[in-house]
Formats: sequence, C-alpha cells, structure tokens
Amino acid sequence: MIYSMTAFARRELKAEWGSAVWEIRSVNQRFLESYFRLPEQFRALEPVLRERFRKSLQRGKVECALRFTPNEASVGKLNLNENLAKQLMNAADWVQSHGQSSGVNPVDILRWPGVIAAEETDIDTIQKEILAEFDLTLKDFIDARAAEGVNLKAMIEQRLDGIGQESAKVGTRMPEVIAWQKDKILSRFEEAKLELDEGRIEQEMIMLAQKVDVAEELDRLNSHIGETRNILNKGGAIGRRLDFMMQEFNRESNTLGSKSIHADITQSAVEMKVLIEQMREQIQNIE
Repeated sequence: MIYSMTAFARRELKAEWGSAVWEIRSVNQRFLESYFRLPEQFRALEPVLRERFRKSLQRGKVECALRFTPNEASVGKLNLNENLAKQLMNAADWVQSHGQSSGVNPVDILRWPGVIAAEETDIDTIQKEILAEFDLTLKDFIDARAAEGVNLKAMIEQRLDGIGQESAKVGTRMPEVIAWQKDKILSRFEEAKLELDEGRIEQEMIMLAQKVDVAEELDRLNSHIGETRNILNKGGAIGRRLDFMMQEFNRESNTLGSKSIHADITQSAVEMKVLIEQMREQIQNIE
C-alpha cells in the first residue's frame, strides 16, 4: 500500500461529560514531525499520542488538535456538608444569643469553606474515552492517506506508460532518422561537388550512427520503468526511492535529448521530461 503524506481526518465524540473533537492533518515533510494543540487538562496525553504517530507513520508534518467542551449540566454537582453547616449555625445562634450578632445570613453559611463542595470530574475516565476516539481518528487519517496513495500510484503509472510509449517511438524512428541523416550528408557532398571514397563515406556513416545511437539510453529508460513499477507494487515508505528513480529518469532523458539529430527525437525527449517532472512533483507527497 502506498500512503500520501497529505491527508485530513476529523471525529467528534459526545458523552455525558461533554464533547471532544479530534482533527489530524498532515503535509509532506522529509521526516516525521508532529505538533499538538491540546487543552491544559489533557497535556499529559501528548507523549502517548506522539508515540502512536511514530508507530503508524513514517514521514510527514502532522498537526493534531483536540477541542474539549464540558457539559456544564453534569459537571460540578454540589454536595452539602451538613455536619459542618449545623456546627456553623449552632455557633451563629450562640453568638446571637449573647447579643453579639443581629443574625446570620444562610448564604454566608453556604460560603464557608468546606460547606459546599463540587464533585470532581473523573478525568481518567474522560481521557480513556477521548484516547479511544483518537485511535479511531488516526485510523480514518491513515485510510485517507492510503486512498490518496492509490490516486498517486495511478497517476505515476499513467506517466510511466507515457514514457514507455515515447521510448518505443524513438526506438522505431531511429533507423529512419539515421537513414535521413545519411541522405542529408550525401546531398551536401553532391551539392559541394565533392568526390569521396566509398569506404570513407561508410566509415563516416558508422561513426555518425555510433554518435547518435540511443539504444543504451532507451534500454535504461525501460529498465527504470520496470523498477519504478516494482517499487510501486511493493508499497510502504517508498517516497525516497521513487525520488531517486526520478533522478535516473532525468539523466537518461537529458542524454537522449543531447544526442538528438531530428525534431521527432527532440520532441520525444521533451515529452519525457515533462512526464518525469509531473511524477517528481507528486512523489514529493508520497510517504
């Protein structure tokens, strides 16, 4: 399977304690880099999340964000410490009975530290549920990278087909091109009224054929096409290997262009370079 480094995934979890939204996005990068935006109460999850990215991904700049919205209706239920409240009321009554107070407001009793306490939210349970939702989001994210990888593979294979067609075209045209160049040289000799030894002409033609021979370049191009297909079929983290293959393609297409003596060959060399560049741009997104 081929994976793109460009992808996005989003999942929302709703529970009694509130809601949580995970978002994961990534772009191409030479190595794996992960960045997190987490609420303060979930900062402790960052090492766990980073390790799960490390086990699942090879390359890419990955941004992970969590938005947490607590359910106010279920958070902070009030508990009354009745014993403490009674003690405070008795103390207030004693003070009042001795003429030291004109009365105590019940709200003041409730404000006394320890009389009213809010239940603490079970943060461990919430973290466990949120982490489980992250795993599902990560799976969606990887699936999105795989789906984009399928598209990239199809595009690259299409360009490989195009290079193969241009290579076959050049191979078919080369005998005609050499014959055309031979006739062209002989015509110039005749126009200049030069008489050359037949052996010398044959020798010059052989040297010309050797100079413009591109059979080796075509063989290498076809070999590179086969190797690139093998890499694509193997899958995994193949971005760097494919990038190296594009360098090899460029080298052979440049040599083919430099040896060209006919417009048709030059056009094929240019078309190959266009196809190679299109592949190279897309390969930058492959893990």
